[in-house]
Amino acid sequence: MTDYACKNCYKIINSKSCSACQGAQASKNWKGVAIILNNDKSVIAKKLKIESNGVFALRVR
Repeated sequence: MTDYACKNCYKIINSKSCSACQGAQASKNWKGVAIILNNDKSVIAKKLKIESNGVFALRVR
């Protein structure tokens, strides 16, 4: 199974389009992983401007 990362929100997904971003394009070319469990209290989520919980790529091309 190949994972994709959304070019808009950086969320790691299983398809070529992101359902959270209404069909935004996704890429197989991504690096790094951040797992956000509580975005309200996470310093990392605030620095990366992540507004939801989940698994995110750190860099997407």
